[in-house]
Amino acid sequence: MEKDKKKYVLKIIKNLKETFGYIKCPLKFSNPFEILVAVILSAQCTDERVNKITESLFKKYKRLQDYANADISEFENRIKSAGFFRNKAKNIIKSAQMVLRLYDGQVPQTMEELLKLPGVARKTANVVLGHAFCKAEGIAVDTHVIRIANLLKLTKYENPVKIEKDLMAIVPKQYWINFSLLIQTLGRKVCKARNPNHAACPLNKICPSVKKSVPTE
Repeated sequence: MEKDKKKYVLKIIKNLKETFGYIKCPLKFSNPFEILVAVILSAQCTDERVNKITESLFKKYKRLQDYANADISEFENRIKSAGFFRNKAKNIIKSAQMVLRLYDGQVPQTMEELLKLPGVARKTANVVLGHAFCKAEGIAVDTHVIRIANLLKLTKYENPVKIEKDLMAIVPKQYWINFSLLIQTLGRKVCKARNPNHAACPLNKICPSVKKSVPTE
């Protein structure tokens, strides 16, 4: 059964790669702490909005020390449009302080260490590890991945940690970093939550949820 699922996943990856080609991380950053900041800001916020915020944010806060010593009220004001700005500001500033204090100013490169930082769960850690350090310790699971992994019957769970475990068992490790990007791109461009375009979906011939969603003549 698991062997069949692995073949099925490879078909999914092949079709999505043929459709979307190479996909780079949609969040803009120039160093590991910047992508950590961007991913924290991206919670319940679009990547486009995050990139608009960080365009000016990264010009103001250029060093880790700038974040660690930031005035929280000013920082909140700069990221306000990202939503949940008070918690995000607090977590970013505290994370900068912890990286300076515990890791000699270097963003840690292990899941265990990253999870100790405020506001960092497995999804955030996976994105940082994958795109800042090219390290695959897991698969980033966001709302797109939760929804589409269920539609594709790759999991039966809604819990991100359980979904990640299911995906890690069937997705070859060489694709762990890019798998989320492929699924997210599918979710943004084609398989939208409110209005999925089944006719244009590159997976419409193999997705088990299509027949349930598309009326037959």
